[in-house]
Amino acid sequence: MTAGTGQAPSVTVLETVTGQELVITGRLDVHTVADVRLLLHAVVDRGSGDLLVHLAEAEVHDATGLGVIVGAHHRARRAGRQLVLVDVSPRLDRLLRASRLHRVLARGRGVRAGARLGVSPLTA
Repeated sequence: MTAGTGQAPSVTVLETVTGQELVITGRLDVHTVADVRLLLHAVVDRGSGDLLVHLAEAEVHDATGLGVIVGAHHRARRAGRQLVLVDVSPRLDRLLRASRLHRVLARGRGVRAGARLGVSPLTA
């Protein structure tokens, strides 16, 4: 799934393990978070256990980008799940620390995306 208002997609969300693992690439900002939020909520609702979200190639450009991550975290908790951020970029790590969200959001290390099953793109 791609989202954004420009000619080229500015963010891509790829579900690598149905209901359990996502890879987000591109710009996560005010222009893209609405679509990403809907997809994150759908994945949280249909899965169980930890939800791994790979963010190595994601660019968080404003507070709405952090907000969609926090919102998905809250929704996952209400569903009895845990949102786990994997492969966080150094820039996003600094943002999480500056906002103290690193104390709230779970972090995973170096799990290869799609290691358990094949890749299936999300569609809106």
